[in-house]
Amino acid sequence: MRHLQNIDNMIEVKMPTDEFGYTGRECPNDTCKGYFKIIFGTGLKGVTDCHCPYCGHTADQSQFHTPDQIEYAHSVVTRKVFDAVEKDFKSMEFDIKPKGPFGIGISMKVQSSPPHPLHHYREKDLETHIECPNCTLKYAVYGVFAFCADCGQHNSLQILSDNLRVIEKMLDMALKSTDKIASKLVENALEDCVSSFDGFGRELCKIHAEKSSNSSRAEDMSFQNLGGAKQNLINLFDFTISDGLSDDEWKTAVRCFQKRHLINHKMGVVDNEYIQKTGDTTSIVGRKIIITEEEVRELIDIVEKIAQYTSEQFDQKNR
Repeated sequence: MRHLQNIDNMIEVKMPTDEFGYTGRECPNDTCKGYFKIIFGTGLKGVTDCHCPYCGHTADQSQFHTPDQIEYAHSVVTRKVFDAVEKDFKSMEFDIKPKGPFGIGISMKVQSSPPHPLHHYREKDLETHIECPNCTLKYAVYGVFAFCADCGQHNSLQILSDNLRVIEKMLDMALKSTDKIASKLVENALEDCVSSFDGFGRELCKIHAEKSSNSSRAEDMSFQNLGGAKQNLINLFDFTISDGLSDDEWKTAVRCFQKRHLINHKMGVVDNEYIQKTGDTTSIVGRKIIITEEEVRELIDIVEKIAQYTSEQFDQKNR
């Protein structure tokens, strides 16, 4: 059985990738089982541990094979064993011719069988492709927010930054548009800026909820009302997001967030609540709120400062 003996005790099976070089992974945590993809060769070098982008579960890379990959590997190994056994039996073929008038001949011929079928599969399409700014791993996930599968860094700050760059391009378009279109683009840019920060803040609170004084409230926090978010963070996580800003920057951020509230809920018409919360003496109750392109650009810079400071505060609590 020479051919069979030549097969090593461990057979290495190279997993096929998709057309972009990504390899599928599945979280081994029974409560997660999340599917994601990575490009091997990017990211940290010589690291075997893998982090689930969805739940953060950490284990050896060998624990993250998908069921399709395991079935494919089994089919490859089975084919190699069957092929080796067939070759060994082939090598035992003989054909003894009959001798003399009453001789009896005997022979053994091995009938070749079709090769054992391989289990072919296709990696799934995912919604978001990311390159980690910390370790350069390229990975893909469902949804938007995720932990890096190599270094474990959460991508919330990166996603917010990417969204803000798109918003800046909207403002650039507004400068080249007619008045009505420009006004709408600026309004949309303000709404998107607040929504992006809201998504960022919600995600951070969700993944750090266990460190809060009330995890259920932390998981359900909103950041669309900046004043309310500030107080909730003080109560739940014991830090103040306005500490990373000057007084004028904080007032500008509150004013812009309240303008966004008017657009969404009051058709952009100023009310007494807006005046009370912002102290805006330039706006008149009953008239449409004025939003400028320069104001939204200023908000983008302030939001990035708040986000950076907020991320640092959460990081400190994890140390």
